[in-house]
Amino acid sequence: MTVPTDAPAPAPAGAARLSTLDRLLPVWIGLAMVAGLLLGRLVPGLGEGLSAVEVDGVSLPIALGLLVMMYPVLAKVRYDRLDTVTGDRRMLVASLGLNWVLGPALMFTLAWLLLPDLPEYRTGLIIVGLARCIAMVVIWNDLACGDREAAAVLVALNSVFQVVAFAGLGWFYLSVLPGWLGLQQTALDVSAWDIARSVLVFLGIPLVLGYLSRRLGEQRWGRDAYERSFLPRIGPWALYGLLFTIVVLFALQGEQVTSRPLDVVRIALPLLAYFVLMWGGGFVLGRGLGLGYARTTTLAFTAAGNNFELAIAVAIATFGATAGQALAGVVGPLIEVPVLVGLVYVSLALRKGFSRG
Repeated sequence: MTVPTDAPAPAPAGAARLSTLDRLLPVWIGLAMVAGLLLGRLVPGLGEGLSAVEVDGVSLPIALGLLVMMYPVLAKVRYDRLDTVTGDRRMLVASLGLNWVLGPALMFTLAWLLLPDLPEYRTGLIIVGLARCIAMVVIWNDLACGDREAAAVLVALNSVFQVVAFAGLGWFYLSVLPGWLGLQQTALDVSAWDIARSVLVFLGIPLVLGYLSRRLGEQRWGRDAYERSFLPRIGPWALYGLLFTIVVLFALQGEQVTSRPLDVVRIALPLLAYFVLMWGGGFVLGRGLGLGYARTTTLAFTAAGNNFELAIAVAIATFGATAGQALAGVVGPLIEVPVLVGLVYVSLALRKGFSRG
């Protein structure tokens, strides 16, 4: 796959054109999802085998897939331009508000409104809402021709807040707020180290590798040669890593998902509403703030995406691998992946409404 943002810098509005392989991206992702579900369902012991390949609670196959997926995108970031992002207070404040105020509150509301009779799934969805995206969002942002430097800054910002605020927000939305409202309360046992470990593995490693590639590559070949020769060669690996991650993730829980289709539908409804509302709110807010297409798109996707790896890990550690909370976490990417792929195409269609990206 040739990612449409292989050019050295974002092109003017309307200049991006998806290749044939890019236009078939939903097909590849759909096939990967089906393959993972079938493997998990039909191959005895595969899910247990994949689950056993982990270090300190981190799944090595998923970590490998995310590393391969994120490295090419983060190697494209021009790190010497990050100051232009950190100086944009409108975008930073908007992102913090969307991710850490609106996102958790919206998921809490949708979970209680649509799953009032299913407390395990409801709790799992609330945990998903607390885990802000620091990984796969860089792929959706890149495909939609968003601002790579802005995406790098926002996922780094989310990672810091995730370590600092996740446990406290979990306590608030699962115990304190339900108590105020006279609703059922739930306890969440998660340490700051568990969250920091997730951030380190799923963001820290590919971010460091991407930065070193950019720094050392430019020193050796120059920026023009690095961007015109090296980046196109590693670009396709983003797709390979994405598809591998999807297959592994769905294989891990294939039997659980396919054996409870009605439960999956119930869980999917609030997730679908959440992803669309968060993306739409981010896009409208970015447009209203005059951020331009590239940063508006980045704001929207970083608001809509979630760190399903962390959500699943927390749910399993707290409630067990077969608990409903874990299933809700697994259904998260089942819905998020196709929805956000679709929103990539919505973004590109809306790009013509901006004078400049």
